[in-house]
Amino acid sequence: MRELDRVVIRKLSVGPMDNNAYLLSCRSTGSQLLVDAAAEPERLLELVREGSPAGRLDAVVTTHQHRDHHGALEAIVAATGARTLAGRTDAPALPVPVDEPLDGGEVLEIGALHLEIIALRGHTPGSVAVVLREPEEVSFPEALAGRAHLFTGDSLFPGGVGSTGRDPERFAQLFGDVRERIFGRFEDETWVYPGHGKDTRLGVERPQLEEWRSRGW
Repeated sequence: MRELDRVVIRKLSVGPMDNNAYLLSCRSTGSQLLVDAAAEPERLLELVREGSPAGRLDAVVTTHQHRDHHGALEAIVAATGARTLAGRTDAPALPVPVDEPLDGGEVLEIGALHLEIIALRGHTPGSVAVVLREPEEVSFPEALAGRAHLFTGDSLFPGGVGSTGRDPERFAQLFGDVRERIFGRFEDETWVYPGHGKDTRLGVERPQLEEWRSRGW
């Protein structure tokens, strides 16, 4: 759990593939967003109740169409009534209708939080990342003025971009999007929250970009 000025970020690993699910709770309004209802709906609902004893969940963003990232989506939506969001191209593969198809560039309002959507094509055609920015004036001990927090699904991990099936064209597309839309925009202090495994920072990964490009994965 990471507590910041405007938001509490909770992380839970679920399912046989150790998928990361992230709950963002707006500190001023109680609104909540879940990134990837991956598996184990009862555990995810417990996570939701940690942020809201009433079980409030405003929305679920699914980062991409692979089943290990939306295995609990139908159950979570049925239990909470949360609206659903996913990349437009990936949306038809999800088990529930998508209320808000995403193309990249949208700004989501979750209570007092404003979250940007970035399209990262290549792992799947409609993969998206969610961006949270800390305010310019912060007071909470772990906060840093203006710092970004990126929820990248399977498009960016510590040590490389996501799988593209050893397809050079898909890799070139994903690497290009990650380099331009992530590393080209955000500072080294930016936190990266991937779909599996440990968090990282862009400053840790940036020196490896040329190595990733050269090896092709």
